[in-house]
Amino acid sequence: MKEKKLKNRIALQGGSYSLIITAIVLAILIAVNILAAALPKTMTQYDISSTKLYSVTSNTKVVLNGLEKDVTIYWIVQSDAEDDVIENLLDKYESLSEHIEVVKKNPDIYPTFAEQYTSEAVQNNSLVVECGDRSRFISYSDIYLYETDMASYSYDVSFDGEGAITSAIDYVVNENQPKVYVLEGHGEEELPTAFSEQIEKENIELSQFSLLTQDAIPKDADGILIYGPASDISEEEKELLAAYAAGGGKLMVMAGPTEDGTLTNLYSILADYGVETVDGVVVDTDRGHYAFQAPYILLPDIAGSEITDPLIEENYYAIMPIAQGLVVQDTGTEAVTQLLTTSIASFSKSDGYAFSSYEKEEGDTDGPFALAVSIAAENEGQIVWFASSLFLDDMYNAYSSGANLDMAMNAISSIIGESEAVSIRTKSLNYNYLTISDSTSSFLKTIMIAVFPLVYLGIGICVYVGRRKMNEAK
Repeated sequence: MKEKKLKNRIALQGGSYSLIITAIVLAILIAVNILAAALPKTMTQYDISSTKLYSVTSNTKVVLNGLEKDVTIYWIVQSDAEDDVIENLLDKYESLSEHIEVVKKNPDIYPTFAEQYTSEAVQNNSLVVECGDRSRFISYSDIYLYETDMASYSYDVSFDGEGAITSAIDYVVNENQPKVYVLEGHGEEELPTAFSEQIEKENIELSQFSLLTQDAIPKDADGILIYGPASDISEEEKELLAAYAAGGGKLMVMAGPTEDGTLTNLYSILADYGVETVDGVVVDTDRGHYAFQAPYILLPDIAGSEITDPLIEENYYAIMPIAQGLVVQDTGTEAVTQLLTTSIASFSKSDGYAFSSYEKEEGDTDGPFALAVSIAAENEGQIVWFASSLFLDDMYNAYSSGANLDMAMNAISSIIGESEAVSIRTKSLNYNYLTISDSTSSFLKTIMIAVFPLVYLGIGICVYVGRRKMNEAK
């Protein structure tokens, strides 16, 4: 009986001890959870997504750290309809700057709130960024972007929340934004939608102007853009543009072969820097330097520069359709940088748009050619020249997976001086698939289906035999 009581007492003491330890552990866990909940999300969450969807870039941090004005971000969203990714992003903006305040506006409670900022139909999870009397509306459709993938006939989905918000903040706190004048009066093509939208996102103000009605380049111009002229400029216009670049101005030109005539005066601007043009349309017969079985849709080699380095790092290819060949003469200076070049197998078809064969014929000019150049002019002036009027066309930009647009925006950023807010690119939401060869696939199947099961079976047999021997030895 005494022995039984002793055992019961020991059991009771052991149970009490376990209960006390359990209570202490639970108390510690509760305290740790309360402490963790009180910490900012930046200290308790880690972004392991491949595209860093839940992180902000160093560019945004620089912009926020430099804020001296208070900025309010109105989040127009119904109750319980918040987008988790947008909510996480807005939390980060608030935590990174004391000048940022996020305010929810439920359209059910404030149905007319957004009308003072936009005339668009306002979708749930849209935003308004405001500072003083300056504001910018960010539609939900500007945050989640859908682009057609011409290769797979599907849609690529990307998230541009950080780029849109940081750009809007930069816009509302800075009244003086870069201004680029677009030349008109020569049958110029209209700027592609994607290009003009990206320029607007990067807070660059576009204005049309004509040298036929003005006697000088506007004094407030941070750069001049010439896009797809159908006819040549006059001698007087050429002199004004050349003097502008030589005097420290910034000039960006996208001009290729035309169906009628040549752009003699426009291309003569390049002659002052040892760059000559070759009449006709460039054809490259090297299979690695053209796309879609069309030797005039060129895949040029890309040289390293501040304009092209981002493309090289991400293994993107620029596509240059219907381009005019540029020949860079050896002038003994390093003023001209060849950004895009054709192969040794290229030549220029002298018939231009009328050419009917991809074979080299009499009168055609041998390559290789430059298709894009960057020129350092006098007095810190700069000229960036693309020898195609079509490479920013929506179709060719889609074929290049957006590389053409990125290159053009890098060029504009280069000539006007890029701010931190305008270099944030979108983040893809598409799945990334692992592509492996047939031989690797067969090897992995053999390992998974045959080798691993046999190894596990062998280990099991060894364990069984070992235990049986141990039992027999006892």
